[in-house]
Amino acid sequence: MKFKAWNLGKMRRNLLHVLAMGRTFLLLSVMSVIFFVMLGVLGIAEKQLNTSPVSSMKGLAASLSSGFFMDMVGMELPHVASEKQTPAISGRQVTNFVFQLLTDVNPSDPKSLVAREVPGLGADSPILLRTGSGNGTAQAPEDYRPGAGADGSAPDHPEPDIPDDGSNADPGKDGDNSDTAQPPAVEPGKTDGTSGDQEEPSIKPGNKNIVMIYHSHPQESFNPVLGTNVDNPSSAEDKKNVGLVGEALAKELERRGVATLHTYENYAAKVSNYNYNYSYKYSRETVKQAMAENGQLQYFIDIHRDSQRHDKTTTTINGVNYAQVYFIIGHGNKNWRENEKFASSIHERLEKSYPGISRGIWGKTSSQGNGEYNQSLSPNSVLIEIGGIDNSQEELERTAKVLAGILADLYWESQDAEKAGKLSKSSTNGIASGSAKSTDKSAGTTNKGAGSSNKSSDSVNKGTNSTNKKS
Repeated sequence: MKFKAWNLGKMRRNLLHVLAMGRTFLLLSVMSVIFFVMLGVLGIAEKQLNTSPVSSMKGLAASLSSGFFMDMVGMELPHVASEKQTPAISGRQVTNFVFQLLTDVNPSDPKSLVAREVPGLGADSPILLRTGSGNGTAQAPEDYRPGAGADGSAPDHPEPDIPDDGSNADPGKDGDNSDTAQPPAVEPGKTDGTSGDQEEPSIKPGNKNIVMIYHSHPQESFNPVLGTNVDNPSSAEDKKNVGLVGEALAKELERRGVATLHTYENYAAKVSNYNYNYSYKYSRETVKQAMAENGQLQYFIDIHRDSQRHDKTTTTINGVNYAQVYFIIGHGNKNWRENEKFASSIHERLEKSYPGISRGIWGKTSSQGNGEYNQSLSPNSVLIEIGGIDNSQEELERTAKVLAGILADLYWESQDAEKAGKLSKSSTNGIASGSAKSTDKSAGTTNKGAGSSNKSSDSVNKGTNSTNKKS
């Protein structure tokens, strides 16, 4: 008779090993569930607390044109696609889109690759909110700090820019820079690209300022204006920097009947211990003071210029060159959507009347710069970058006139809507008042009728009493 020996010790060790593995697996499963639940909760909380768009997409959805989606629908619905229409989807676009989505590197912008490796280089990368027809590759705006001076207080080219008398007076403090910019010269047989606006009669503006134009970075300038060829031209003179763009914008608004306050403050010369990093802090005080002194101000435009070269900041319409524009919205402002709505109203009209001028609306969070840009002071406040370092004065002024026309149209349309609203309200009140009077009059007539009936009844009663007496 044979007996089978059982190694209970080995069986016990195997059982303990299996139990340990099961316990580990169960623990990992529970921890994974907890991790994903917490991740979901944090995602919901982030969505509720953060007013900025989802930064993980980096504006990729906004960079897609409507034709892209129409082509996708046309793949399934043959009647939607047009045979003559050039497809919006190309192998290059799809490759760029997928590559940027997976790596956060824009193949059209090699600097984005370096920005991933160098700390702080990509900190100022904006997020595309609305694409513009003048920016097919979704090229983001670029901003460079002043190169001379540790605090950015010194202009790049002091010799040609500082007046001979050495005066640091603020030429635009009172907003009267009537001699800052001259209208662009138009060659014979050509128009200036403003669709005949020069022939329109000017409208006398009101006494109360409606639009405020100012500059948080007033020394930003342009190579053709200075006669230089550098990466970051700067000037302390308002006739040689973004001040000339603001003046052209103000003049055209005034010509269209919209009273405008153009404020030019040379903060580097006026503020003691000036620090470039506090530029928007300085300009915020300027805006607040203007709002206190001009209660009718409705629109606030902070004019800057981009730091890219001429081929990326210029478009040609009907043979005429225009400086292109970027709209910047600060997501540090909790009500940034209202400012984006205002910027969109300008952007959409540009796209309709002057396609190619707008390079889109871009948003910046507090981690990507100032993040607020004084836009919390008014829903009609926006930062506009007009042109780049290589745009000429004529190109800049043409675009300024186009923007002025759109701003003037927005203002006058709002006034017409306000008047229509008042007339409608007045008409409604008049009808209600007339109905009330008619009702009161009818009630009075009824009461009179009732009184007459009572009198007739009294007469009948008297007649009856008289008959009884005779009897």
